[in-house]
Order: sequence, then structure tokens, then C-alpha cells
Amino acid sequence: MTRHVRYRSALPAAALALAALGGCAHQPPARPPGAGPAGATPPSSTPKSGAGRYAQDRDSTPDGPPPDLSRIPEPVPKAEPPSQYGNKSPYTVLGETYRVLPSAKGYVERGIASWYGNKFHGYTTSTFEKYDMYAYSAAHKTLPLPSYARVTNIENGRSVIVRVNDRGPFVANRVIDLSYVAAVKLGVWPKGTAMVEVRAIDPDHPDQEPAPPAAVSARATAGAVPAKTPKPALYLQVGAYADRANAERAAATMRAAHLGDVRVVSVQIDGKAVQRVRLGPLADVDEADRLTPKVRSLGLGEPRVAIDN
Repeated sequence: MTRHVRYRSALPAAALALAALGGCAHQPPARPPGAGPAGATPPSSTPKSGAGRYAQDRDSTPDGPPPDLSRIPEPVPKAEPPSQYGNKSPYTVLGETYRVLPSAKGYVERGIASWYGNKFHGYTTSTFEKYDMYAYSAAHKTLPLPSYARVTNIENGRSVIVRVNDRGPFVANRVIDLSYVAAVKLGVWPKGTAMVEVRAIDPDHPDQEPAPPAAVSARATAGAVPAKTPKPALYLQVGAYADRANAERAAATMRAAHLGDVRVVSVQIDGKAVQRVRLGPLADVDEADRLTPKVRSLGLGEPRVAIDN
């Protein structure tokens, strides 16, 4: 599970309103100005500030025995109109500005997944739907709401379809926040995080959905043993440079900090050579989280997680 970001009630109301896009674990709870169409009014039951919104201070698993998770069906992708709320673009959270993608088509990204659960169960998401930790849903920073995606745990090969109806996670090194049931099925719970691939699904052509990145057995559900998958390699990418000399200078700065193995990797992107400066491979997500602020302090920009098979 990821850390939960909350604004203090002492902050000005304008700060509270800046970026709260729903009930996700990693964002303030109030709706930002203009989240819906001009003149749109959120449901009257929606709190106007984050003070005292949640009954729990910390997130948790269900209070009592959960339902039989194996009987909960995954969502069937279908074409849906854009949500009235949660699609404002650009929007800003904790000093970072995000732009919502105009379409989910073609979106593929690898990164680290976290999950959110009982603390947020029953509270409104960015679309002003109720968050249900027993439904296959997720929070994402830039995918249109709602949309559908296949999330594959590239550490164990498990795969699941989720409906994205919330914003977040607004924590470094996280690409998606999963509902409790999705986290259990993927094996993200109880570990807390996992390296995943998020691949958007075109609901108009679900039959054209490509295969998951690793061979996934039909029996690869919670409690079952999935097909063996290669261990992915985790890096912090400091930057990507067109000029080799600039890449080497950045690598030299990294090496002088003695944070670990630093490498410059040349790749072709759209027919042009790009030099990626990476730290790693790293042992696990905890090491990536520990090193991120140290890399950031070197003044080379914001590092991001990169995952290779």
C-alpha cells in the first residue's frame, strides 16, 4: 500500500480546491474548480473540504471477512461517455501538473502499482461514483474517466481488467492505484506494490486487445500458481538525451554520488538515437523509493521508474 497524501485543514481554501479529484488514496478529497462542464454542480452530499472526511486515519483491509473474491466478475469493457467530473485538463496536485489524455487508445505504460482499500470504501471517486474496494477499479493520473485497462503483474504473470474511475496515485514512482480485489487477484496485496504493465483497452474493439506481456495461465487467479515469468529489471531513469556528451555528464554526476551502478543505454526512438541514463538494476520497489529523493537532490530532474524484462 502507498503512503496517503492529505492536505491539512489549515491550508487556504484555494489550495484545498486546487487538485482534489475524488476519493483516491493519494489526493485531497475536495473537487477542483471546473472539474465538470461550466456551471456543473457536484452532488450535494460531496464534502466541501477534506477535514474529517474519512472515518479512518490509515488505510486498511476489510474490517471483517471479505466476500468470496473468486466470485466477483471482472468488468466487461464497453464504450462510455466521458464523465462529467474528473476530466479537467490540465490539473495540479501537490505542485505537479497533469494533462488528461484525449483518448485511452494506444496507451501502454510500465510502472509500479499500489492499492487502496477500506479507508476509502463508500466515498466518492473523481467521477462522483462510490468507491467499492470489491469492484475491479483503479485510479490513474492521466487516462480519461472512465476507461478500461488490462493490468498485468510482470513479476508473476497475473492479469486483470479494471475500470478506471478515479485520479491518482499522487506519490512518486506509482503509475496506478488498484482496488482491493484487483490487488488481491494480481498479487499486489499483501506485498503492497508490484511492477506492472498498464495497457488501455479499446471498448469498441475489445477483440483486438493484444496479449499480456507475459504468458498468463487461465488458472492465474488469486491463490493459483501462474506460469513462470522472467524476473523484470527495475531502474531509475534520470534522463534521456539526444547528445551523448550531455548523457555522460549526467552519468558522471550520478557516479560521483555513489548511489549504485549507473549506465548509459543507447536506444532508437522514431529513427533517432537517444541516450538513457539509468541507475540500477535495483533490488526492489523499496530501494527505488529510497533512492528517488537522493537522485532528485542532484539537480538532474525528476527520476522515473523504468522496467525491462
